[in-house]
Amino acid sequence: MAISEETEQFQGLASAIQKAKDLNGQVLFSHIKKINCNNPLSFYQAGRERYAGERFFWEDPAKDITITGLGNVKKLQAASNADRYREVEMSWIKLQNAAVKTGVTDVEATGPLLFGGFSFDYETNSTLLWNQFGDNLFYIPAFMLSLVGEQAYLTTNLLCSPDDSEKLFIDMINERESFLIESLNGTELRANTLVKQKEVKPKEWKQTVAEAVEEIKTTDLDKIVLARELRLVFERSIDSEKVLEQLIAEQPLSYIFSLEAGGDCFVGATPERLIKKQGNEVFSTCLAGSMGRGKTEEEDACLGNELLHDQKNLQEHQYVVSMISNAFEAVCEKVIVPTEPKLMKNRHIQHLYTPVRGICNEGVTIFEFVENLHPTPAMGGLPKEEAVARIREIEGLERGFYAGPLGWVDAYGNGEFAVGIRSALLQDNEASLFAGCGVVEDSTPESEFQETGIKFNPMLSALGGNLNE
Repeated sequence: MAISEETEQFQGLASAIQKAKDLNGQVLFSHIKKINCNNPLSFYQAGRERYAGERFFWEDPAKDITITGLGNVKKLQAASNADRYREVEMSWIKLQNAAVKTGVTDVEATGPLLFGGFSFDYETNSTLLWNQFGDNLFYIPAFMLSLVGEQAYLTTNLLCSPDDSEKLFIDMINERESFLIESLNGTELRANTLVKQKEVKPKEWKQTVAEAVEEIKTTDLDKIVLARELRLVFERSIDSEKVLEQLIAEQPLSYIFSLEAGGDCFVGATPERLIKKQGNEVFSTCLAGSMGRGKTEEEDACLGNELLHDQKNLQEHQYVVSMISNAFEAVCEKVIVPTEPKLMKNRHIQHLYTPVRGICNEGVTIFEFVENLHPTPAMGGLPKEEAVARIREIEGLERGFYAGPLGWVDAYGNGEFAVGIRSALLQDNEASLFAGCGVVEDSTPESEFQETGIKFNPMLSALGGNLNE
């Protein structure tokens, strides 16, 4: 005879607490169940008061998977060094090995699930801008809504200790689940009112680009990606829910993401997948070379055709295709790469785009792909080590999580990481927007400045700023 969900949950909790006693340590308990919910953003909004500073949001471009997390039962952070990927992975594996799960199982992107990201460069010294995030930040949420296809799942996570009581936990779970489900109706989101918009050191940035061009001409540096910052000030504290709502409406072909840490929020709409893993299938996106959109269909088609035949952009794109293909071939038994790029057209910008697909070798994890692929030539440059070292020395911007890998991994080995571009760091009533461009031998400071201006537009539009033409 089948047991009830309540009985299964109670028995699972008892098992987790017993494990905690046996191990004399903490054990992760997760319960997963189907629920009716077709608006994950309302779930994110529902947790604003109780879980502010401990929320995340993720939606892929195909809308196959949307994930919202509230609360933080366990934070995983590694030291700022080259072993950070492996350290996070090992901490995650250790938690999983002792974990207890009840309810629905074997559904990707359901609990337990780890969400977070890494900074662009672990060797960059921290400043006040990114001090809430550190070099890397991952956490397991207390409550998580996963919309997988047409079905919604609610995951409840608890960290059990040897002296915990099953009944206390059950009461707490029921109380919180009731609060969350009752709050799913949502309320109208308020607009964020812009007061000031300011370029950060534009003359100095153009000079840095000019100097980088000269360096490329006289050294073995082939390409360097330089980013800059745009700062916005608002009337009051920025609502990340409203920003997400705008991004979802305006950037349907991008990954929509949000990660909170303390009082800060990293949010964006990136078109660039770093790696997706489903079982032994892996997917990446080569995205480099960009141009603005036309005001008419005819102008847009002309700009797209120009991009497809522009040698500077094609060269930049091929750097990325070669690097990602080589990284896949090192750990995959089969790799599929189209011979020519296509156009990816977003609302404000179009890119050269080549998808890469592979069948990975047994035992290769998503964290290994993240380590091997980051940063791609589209984010750092070539040769990789030299380019990143020069960025560190001359860029004058602490990138933090901008252009870093951000995403999720579940307990079944599935996961997806995107590159944190077209993004902003929200801090109370201020926002720092970031955009970069690939500098090569025939780059000009003014054209690169204009390109980064166009790349600000997705976040400017979502925040109500003045768009760059």
